[in-house]
Amino acid sequence: MPLIPEEPPIHESAQGPRATPASGRTAPTPRPVPGPRPAAPSRPGRPGPPRPAPPVQRTPRDAAPAKPSPSGPAAPAASAATPQIQLIPASVEGALDAADEAVDLLLDSGRAPGDVLVITTGAQHPWAEHELSFGEAAYWAQHDAGDDVFYTDVTIADRAASRPVVVVAVSGGPASAAASVLPLAHSRAGALLIVCGDPQQINAVLGAGV
Repeated sequence: MPLIPEEPPIHESAQGPRATPASGRTAPTPRPVPGPRPAAPSRPGRPGPPRPAPPVQRTPRDAAPAKPSPSGPAAPAASAATPQIQLIPASVEGALDAADEAVDLLLDSGRAPGDVLVITTGAQHPWAEHELSFGEAAYWAQHDAGDDVFYTDVTIADRAASRPVVVVAVSGGPASAAASVLPLAHSRAGALLIVCGDPQQINAVLGAGV
């Protein structure tokens, strides 16, 4: 019988209430719970579920720039048809030498000789004079071959075909020579037009709408 009073020791009951605070502390326990943490790895899993949603929105955005793109190339295409113009100041007496120097620089930079056409407004270039001494047929055969720099003057330049680079030497001739040769040279130049001469005279012609 004395054992009976000894059986009700409350130590076990104390453990009971301690268990309840432990259960009350279940709030901290969910913190380490792997359940909420796997939700976090699901976020790094954005490559899977979230990506399909944004790409759908991005594709229309990509489609929008694709539509204006055709209008974009149209503008550069028009600008590509217009040759760049470079002016080299030179006197009437020095225009021919300036043109020769420009040709040398073009060839040294890698331009093929057949890419260059030189037009003079005054006397023929010495090369043209030499080739014309063999007759016009041989002279224009050199032009048609297209494998060397071709020199001509304003009086027959309209027979020359277009080339990527045209160099004009305003080296004399009538006052109207520059006004007539620059529009012609501009129409013959595919990429670059170099004009050697008096800047005021050249700019006056260019400003008139070459």
